[in-house]
Amino acid sequence: MKKIVLVIMLGMFIMSCSSSDDKKNDNPYLIDPLVSLNLNLNLPEYNPLKFPGSSVIITNQGIKGIIIYNVNNEIYTASELSDPNHLPNDCSSMSIVGIIASCPCPDDDHEYDIVTGKHRTDGSLYPIQQYRVERNGDNVFVSN
Repeated sequence: MKKIVLVIMLGMFIMSCSSSDDKKNDNPYLIDPLVSLNLNLNLPEYNPLKFPGSSVIITNQGIKGIIIYNVNNEIYTASELSDPNHLPNDCSSMSIVGIIASCPCPDDDHEYDIVTGKHRTDGSLYPIQQYRVERNGDNVFVSN
């Protein structure tokens, strides 16, 4: 009887542990939208992701869109295009030049590195909201 109770308790303990690195979104400006993408790199619109240093923007996902960036064919990043230090509004959608995301809001110098997610000059500001990315063969999966 003791063995059964021990096995049940052990099972409950294992089930309560999370295998993922779940993050708590503590940014008061942005929500954590449901994101689940499967990008087939054989399709022409996602073919740039086969090459390091290239990126693709998906406009119909996330809050203001998501940029997926190929660092080195093994490491990919996926970043939200809504400035993390503004409530989403008409000017909070960031533009991309190289690996720098910039917010066009007036009186705003917010620029972020899409690889690290960090603000370029002010470490006290919220970083870009990033999503999980995994490559499996010719597919890149983006989720949260």
